[in-house]
Amino acid sequence: MPKLERTIDIAAAQEKIWQIVDNDDDYPRWNIVVNEVSKLGEGNYFFKTNVGDITSQRIETNPPNSLYATQEGSPMTSLGYILKPKGDGVEATIWSEFDDANQEAILGIAGEMLLKSLKKYADYLESGGNPDEFNKK
Repeated sequence: MPKLERTIDIAAAQEKIWQIVDNDDDYPRWNIVVNEVSKLGEGNYFFKTNVGDITSQRIETNPPNSLYATQEGSPMTSLGYILKPKGDGVEATIWSEFDDANQEAILGIAGEMLLKSLKKYADYLESGGNPDEFNKK
């Protein structure tokens, strides 16, 4: 099964980034792909996205370092975040596994966009921005 990773440095504490990625209910606020979210059960979410409807099941959570989830309805079968302290900030990595190797290029672009939206939101919060006023676009 193909796997890809994308990484970005974010000038925020690991715990702050962890709070963002660990809060699935808040993904529509900052995640450039997610428009709506419904909790189906513990660690189980239904996302309405601009690429279709996705059901995500949290498989593993290791605060504040990593999380891993499987997905249905997405070209990705699983994805995860890895957060490593780096100086005063964090190195944030998103990884995904997928079935169709022909999707690698587009999924790589999607991963980069997702990390950029995470960084944009974290930068906004670090500058004192009000989460309720954040514009993810």
